[in-house]
Amino acid sequence: MGARSPAAARPGRLRSRFQRWFQSRLPLSDTLTLTQRNVYILPSRPGLMLGATLLVLLVASINYQLNLGYLLTFLLAGSAVVGMHVCHGTLRGLRLHLLAPEPTFATATTTLEIQLTNERRRPRRAIALSVLGTGHWTWADVPAQGESRLQVAFQPGQRGRHRVPALTAETRYPLGTFRVWTVWCPAAEVVVYPSPELRPPPLPPGEPRSGGAHAANAQSSGEFDGVRAYRRGDPRKLVLWKKLAKADELISRDTQQAQRHELWLDYEQTGLPGKEARLCRLCAWVLAADRLGVDFGLRLPALQLRPSSGPAHRLACLEALALC
Repeated sequence: MGARSPAAARPGRLRSRFQRWFQSRLPLSDTLTLTQRNVYILPSRPGLMLGATLLVLLVASINYQLNLGYLLTFLLAGSAVVGMHVCHGTLRGLRLHLLAPEPTFATATTTLEIQLTNERRRPRRAIALSVLGTGHWTWADVPAQGESRLQVAFQPGQRGRHRVPALTAETRYPLGTFRVWTVWCPAAEVVVYPSPELRPPPLPPGEPRSGGAHAANAQSSGEFDGVRAYRRGDPRKLVLWKKLAKADELISRDTQQAQRHELWLDYEQTGLPGKEARLCRLCAWVLAADRLGVDFGLRLPALQLRPSSGPAHRLACLEALALC
């Protein structure tokens, strides 16, 4: 199969260049109200066929002086004009609002949730939303003076902070003879975490904690801040029963090593050569440590997060890995 000729590829390049120029002129906003300035309308393929049919009917009626032919021609033409007005009004006045997108992992699909608000007293039907250029449409009807939500999926690709791609909304209601659409450029961004390693090695051993005297006092007072795998013979009071449902294994408090050691997830001690491979392993370790409920710290080349635990600490570590 031969390569495409330069002449055949030129229309595609011109179309892409025009789309980039057009999108650069659009304002960035997470809320868009559709008006006559940002809603566009053109005949669809069935609409062009209808126009050609009406032209043939009109010529035949004039040639043969058919009164019923005139009646049919103008009746169909009037229906097409009314359908054009209704189709344009289906989008005009609609308000689109993008909810804040949730962070995701690389190679995973991100779901964008868009809220459609209809303030008029008639419902809006057959409204479709899609990422511009993908052709994967999601359809919904918006009730009168009500709201409806649509979910649109896209795959951002590599880790980092990515701007939400341009979206498009369209409708062909009620006759399908006209296509009414708009292009929307949200200002929101989505954070993409590294993809966690599938089979990571066990968590690294803890490092000696600074301040041995304080650690000894904490141990003597009976405070526990570390855990380990359950060992046969451990007292029941040391078993963390709440962690059983999350980790699917028995976990015990570590009364000896936890107060003298702290867990650090170090970029330089992952044992892998590549940067992305190291970040993927660190991502898997962060998720594993959070699942076990232990305090852990994160060391990156330009950033260090002190040992802690909880959802806020997990999100801070994952975001640091994404933007490393």
